[in-house]
Amino acid sequence: MTITHYSSKSTRSNRSAPTQLSDVPSLWWRIDLPMVMLVLVLGCFGIAMIYSSSRGPDPENYLRLYSDRQTLFLALGVVLMFVVALVSSQRIRLGAWGFYAAAVLLLLLVLSPLGSEQRGAQAWFEVGSFQFQPSEFMKLAFIVAMAAFLSNSNGALSGPRLLTCLVIAAIPTLLIVFQPDVGTAVVLLVIAVTMIVVGGVRLRQAVLLGLLAIVAMGLLLSSSLLETYQRERLSVFISPDSEEVDTYNIEQAQIAVGNGGFLGQGYGNGSQTQSGRVPEQHTDFIFTAVGEELGFVGAAGTVVLYVLLLWRIAKLGRRSSDTYGKLVATGVLAMLAFQGFQAAGMTVGIMPVTGIPFPLLSYGGSSMLATCMAVGLVLGLETGGKRVSDPHYIR
Repeated sequence: MTITHYSSKSTRSNRSAPTQLSDVPSLWWRIDLPMVMLVLVLGCFGIAMIYSSSRGPDPENYLRLYSDRQTLFLALGVVLMFVVALVSSQRIRLGAWGFYAAAVLLLLLVLSPLGSEQRGAQAWFEVGSFQFQPSEFMKLAFIVAMAAFLSNSNGALSGPRLLTCLVIAAIPTLLIVFQPDVGTAVVLLVIAVTMIVVGGVRLRQAVLLGLLAIVAMGLLLSSSLLETYQRERLSVFISPDSEEVDTYNIEQAQIAVGNGGFLGQGYGNGSQTQSGRVPEQHTDFIFTAVGEELGFVGAAGTVVLYVLLLWRIAKLGRRSSDTYGKLVATGVLAMLAFQGFQAAGMTVGIMPVTGIPFPLLSYGGSSMLATCMAVGLVLGLETGGKRVSDPHYIR
């Protein structure tokens, strides 16, 4: 057996912090470029569709405000994505509970007079002409906190630890429900259940989780927390032929998608899109603009690109060298997969209208920044994981 001796000077130099400035250039080569390119392509495509869907019925009055702002959001999001990716995943893990506490505090503050109410929900802070939605960043804080907690469970959750997981999930979920923002609350629950299952839940615990989720949804729907329009959205999905509810939104969305046919009506030429008949088309219903103007080919191509992004996230998660990294990738994958499926599904009537934006496509600064930072968390598993496993690096 060969024993290699290191001098004390060499050992001390190897104990450098994992985010030294001199090491940053080497980390750039570990960034997953296909994932970065997919984010950029989907983000730029989203800007193009936002520009088309926000032109309005007057062709002489192009409303470039939304597309210009989304360009700024994408640029800032990409910067934050790289910043998060270059920070050691160990550092993020150590600060997980601080991030979680800060996000919960913001959710409390947004319910105070400091928050701003829009469309019946008090979910934003207003800073000049810009709005900040803390619930979007709560998803990220929740993912890293839950991953940090579950990674210490050794692949099996005891009863008390499962109860703790439920408390960790219940606090932000209830605060978001009180806004009320049912869509984001459901996303948080999907992330929680997925991460708990992957984190080592037993079969009987999984059955109990399912029953609790059904009871929680029943209590929510029967409570007075939901606004009238939110109840109508759910009623439309449950009973689409009912004459007692307003089905205008979903009808116009389905007409727009149906108009597209196979090849679409052409970019900027969608009859429903350019007439402004689809409500909130640049945000919640952005996929209807894709379907109408670019047809089945454009919609299918968009879905393929999005699925490729999800596949890269899953691949990097599998390559992660520790349980924490796999759980972070699981949380991000669950978040983006459910939001994409929900946002596309509600335009064709297979999912209820919940106001969930399509990640990277829909207009919204908070959604864009949070999505890019979530991708950065997964990219950081690649840079951080390889670096820590480097035989020349000693923690």
